[in-house]
Amino acid sequence: MDIKNLTEEELKQKLCALRDKINYHNYLYYVKDTPDISDKQYDELFRELQRLETENPELITFDSPTQRIGAVSSEKFEQVTHKYPLFSLDNANGSEELLEWNNRIRKTYPEPEKIEFVCELKIDGLAITLSYQNGKFTKGATRGDGKTGENISANLKTINSIPLSLFAPENREIPEYIEARGEIYMPISSFEKLNEKRKNAGEQEFANPRNAGSGSVRQLNPKITRERDLDIFVYAGIFEDHLKPSTHWETIELLRQLGFKTNPTSKLCQNINEVIDYCNLWNEKRFGLNYATDGVVVKVNDLHKQEELGFTSRSPRWAIAYKFSPEEALTKLVNIEMSVGRTGAITPIAHLEPVKLAGTVVKRASLHNADEIKRLDIRIGDKVWVKKAAEIIPKIIGVDLKARNPEAMPFEYPEKCPACDTPLEKKEEEVAYYCPNQTGCPAQVKGRLEHWVSRDAMDVDGVGESLIKQLTEKNMINGPADLYALTVEDILSLERTAEKSAYNAINAIEASKTRPFSRLINAFGIKHIGKETAELLSQHFHSIEELKNVKIEDLSLIEGIGEKAAESIVNFFKNSDVIKMLEKLGKYGVKLYGEKPEITGEQPLLNKSFVLTGTLKYMNRNEASDIIKKLGGKVSGSLGKNTDYLIVGENPGSKYDKATKLNVKILNEDEFLKLASF
Repeated sequence: MDIKNLTEEELKQKLCALRDKINYHNYLYYVKDTPDISDKQYDELFRELQRLETENPELITFDSPTQRIGAVSSEKFEQVTHKYPLFSLDNANGSEELLEWNNRIRKTYPEPEKIEFVCELKIDGLAITLSYQNGKFTKGATRGDGKTGENISANLKTINSIPLSLFAPENREIPEYIEARGEIYMPISSFEKLNEKRKNAGEQEFANPRNAGSGSVRQLNPKITRERDLDIFVYAGIFEDHLKPSTHWETIELLRQLGFKTNPTSKLCQNINEVIDYCNLWNEKRFGLNYATDGVVVKVNDLHKQEELGFTSRSPRWAIAYKFSPEEALTKLVNIEMSVGRTGAITPIAHLEPVKLAGTVVKRASLHNADEIKRLDIRIGDKVWVKKAAEIIPKIIGVDLKARNPEAMPFEYPEKCPACDTPLEKKEEEVAYYCPNQTGCPAQVKGRLEHWVSRDAMDVDGVGESLIKQLTEKNMINGPADLYALTVEDILSLERTAEKSAYNAINAIEASKTRPFSRLINAFGIKHIGKETAELLSQHFHSIEELKNVKIEDLSLIEGIGEKAAESIVNFFKNSDVIKMLEKLGKYGVKLYGEKPEITGEQPLLNKSFVLTGTLKYMNRNEASDIIKKLGGKVSGSLGKNTDYLIVGENPGSKYDKATKLNVKILNEDEFLKLASF
């Protein structure tokens, strides 16, 4: 069918059908985990929708699958008053307290009246509410204090398992208004990958998946949220029509039919004894899950009984949270090893006698820094209590002083680097000690090379940890630039290296010379600069030459670049060793620049400076930025005295007030398009 010959109404119907189809396949993939088309077929559908919406921007809808991508950044989160308050739950520590809770309920409903319960694993994440009007997602907010939360709709739209449009359930229409409640969480596998990236970037690691998930969903830039691989389980729903369910179990089933992701481990129990059995079962099985859980939420199933039981001043009488006791184990501290990272940071690692904890055997635990060792007063040979923080990271939480050998000596933190014997340094505002010998410390050299060849950096497949170890030990390479001087013969001279492996390594090194500019920036391993910040820098600077000459105050104007990161970037490119490395990289043909957007045709915005804020109607902010740059203008993340225009959408935030004070000309989206001659 020729799209050009379609009427506007026919085009709307085609777009609607295409969106429904993509939403359905999203549901199969992210919620049901049962995709029925290939990735290629899905991509073709998605690109077709993108093309039609690009050609007809006035027909883009809020719930379109394309609106999950490139969501606009916010200045701050709007406060939201919850239509229905969210209450806290009382806790039950052990089966006895569960029985006491059941006895209190039995005072209202004495035997032989039957009481059913629903048991749901308590996800250790961030509680949120999702509002839908006529089946369309309208708003998402954090729990906050239960009465007031924060509007994080733009971020929640980036999570694929949250439906933007609901499906019609069996034998009924979609309710006019639904408020769903759920728990946003970060899968353990995603948490471990994120922390590995942050560690490699010299950034502070998250303590546990809950902190990582909560921090990710409250990012001011939704693009960061999208990259963090978050998920959700919906556990409750409020319906305002006359066909609302009569039990909580029916509510969960209805939510599932509407397209929400619910936890398959939930169970309908016929009595309190089945509840206790469920809690005991999952107290053992929880360690095999890919998400953190700290207990079980138990609810009276009958919604009429819930209403009759009512609430105390802070919690419902019809629900309780059974808390798993955090598993701890006593073992012996065998040794404390000092690990040297690629940025020079020294991390003390505790070596333990193997002990089973939370389903796995623990042999090592991080002691974080010198202050933590001093706080614990930990000594080699001590019996120590170990637990898994958020059931994941081994952590020493205390020392059994009664079992201490009276001859055990306090641990002395080393004054010199264990890898190169250089005196350690410590900045006043930081807790970590650092080895300042960046180019001569073998541990740092090896760490930087491993980061350089990693997938998120230059992606040099075939050059791994083992090969780098041999090359550095034989002094064949001392930095990333030296990789590009290697030959097949050099690789073959190493032990147990096959000819095919040598050719593969050299070909991979050669292919890495033309990686995108953001990958190159990330590969440098600049302190406080990870993959996301490197991508941001590549959007504002298009060559190493530009980055070498940038000033701290200019970097600080970029939204997302903090003071520490700005200072770190400037200091990095002032370093004489870095300058030499860049010269060698250029000599060996490594691409030290990115592709500047091609500017053609008229440039009505030449040399004009723009700042964007709020939600635009016809495009997202990245698309508006591209228009400005193509027409000769510049885009900044922050307002200043040299800003010519502020483009405002809905909910513009504090920048609107600042622009007024600075007498910056303010344009709405239509005025901007007129200025750009659109």
